[in-house]
Parts: sequence; structure tokens; C-alpha cells
Amino acid sequence: MNVVRAGFGPGDEGRASEAARDLQPEDLAAGDLRTDEAAQAASMVAVIPAVRAALLDFQRRFAAAPPGGKGAVLDGRDIGTVVCPEARIKLFVTASAERRAERRVKELQERGLATTFDKVLAEMRERDERDSKRAVAPLVPAADAHVLDTSDLDADAAFHAAIAFVRANT
Repeated sequence: MNVVRAGFGPGDEGRASEAARDLQPEDLAAGDLRTDEAAQAASMVAVIPAVRAALLDFQRRFAAAPPGGKGAVLDGRDIGTVVCPEARIKLFVTASAERRAERRVKELQERGLATTFDKVLAEMRERDERDSKRAVAPLVPAADAHVLDTSDLDADAAFHAAIAFVRANT
């Protein structure tokens, strides 16, 4: 998102690579990282080899030595397959595109941002398609991941299902 914040497009490989190399843990607290613009930009820069290499290094260092030193929960489309393939416990949390779009629209509207279900669903499907078909680290669950489909679960039920899986496997 630093690239977009600086006024450059996510397709600017040089700027995107520089931003990825300069990423610091405190940058993760930026409020604009949860926007649709950030999600779309992340998906676009994820195909740039230099960006992937810098972020992979950052994510692995973060996982090995998280702030506070007590462990980390990492969220991302290739965490279990590429970033931390040796992780003891892997959850691949998913839901139907329609359900994810409903949740995203609600989240954006609660923040006062105008959007439509059709727009969010189309962007989500486009991102899923792009991420599923990329040559490097495509969006797929790790072979040893527990797939948790939250399409019919609310946040509390999804959390409890994840905790139950972790407890059963530790």
C-alpha cells in the first residue's frame, strides 16, 4: 500500500519492490491496509518477483521472531504453502465468494464507504481468479491444511471452530 499511498500504481515494479524491501512491522498497523484498494493492489504486486522475494523474507522473519515473542498467527493466501510450509498447524479459511462479498460490503458500509454488492463480488472474483492462476504461489490450500469453510458460520462460530482444531492438534 505504500506504493499507492505515495501516488504510484501497483504496476510500477521498481516502486513496488522498493516499498516491499522497506516494509517494517509497524507498517502493518496502517488503517488503509483493509480497503478494497489495498486488496486489489496487493494482488497485483504479488506477481512481481522482487516484491514476492522481499515479502517472503519479511514474513518469514516476522513468523520466526514476532513482536512480543509469543508466536504469531499469519493471514495470507500462501502462508501455509510458501511462507511457513513447516508450520505445525495450518488452517485454510475460506467461504463462498458471495458470502465473502456480503461480509465485505457490510464492513465497508460500517466504515461509511459507499459500495455495492455487485462491485465487491466482481472484484473478489477477479482477485480470486488472478491469485488462483498465478505461476508463483497460487491460491491453494496446503496439502496438510485443515480447510475451514466459514460460508455458514458467523465470526464467533468460525473462531470457535479454529480454536477447536488448534486444541485438538497441539
